[in-house]
Amino acid sequence: MTQAAVTRAAVDEHPFLRRALRAGVVNHAAAARFLDVDGDEDAVAAAIRRYSEDLPEFDADARDAHVSMQSGLGPSDDGLLVVAGCGFEPGEGDLTALLASGDVDTQTLASALERLHAADVDPVAAGVAEDTLAVVVERRDGADALRVVEDALDAVPV
Repeated sequence: MTQAAVTRAAVDEHPFLRRALRAGVVNHAAAARFLDVDGDEDAVAAAIRRYSEDLPEFDADARDAHVSMQSGLGPSDDGLLVVAGCGFEPGEGDLTALLASGDVDTQTLASALERLHAADVDPVAAGVAEDTLAVVVERRDGADALRVVEDALDAVPV
């Protein structure tokens, strides 16, 4: 593989860097040092710059979706959200589900999860199917998570 191909592959292993390149907010020399690709740092920085020129411009779309909150979720074999047989359903539990219904997809989920982690909210589970996104959090994180998910819907990177 050429150094340019190796550099592109290294960038693609770090989605945050690829997104920042699309937004035009990256110091290419610093990115070259971060990636630690074998070769001359200036050549790697140049390869990163050329790659960023080939990427589509960063854009964010607002999504038309309604977010609701459902508290009292507990473990279940089925229910509101199920992953590999581990589910969550309303009842006597201490978890809260945030449900976004409407124009949602996996990109919306990824954006919401990234923002939740930045806000120090650690989701218990999350998923998206058809027109519904679900994120399960600890009850004490419910209100903060609701605001974060609503904000995420206003600017989903595309």
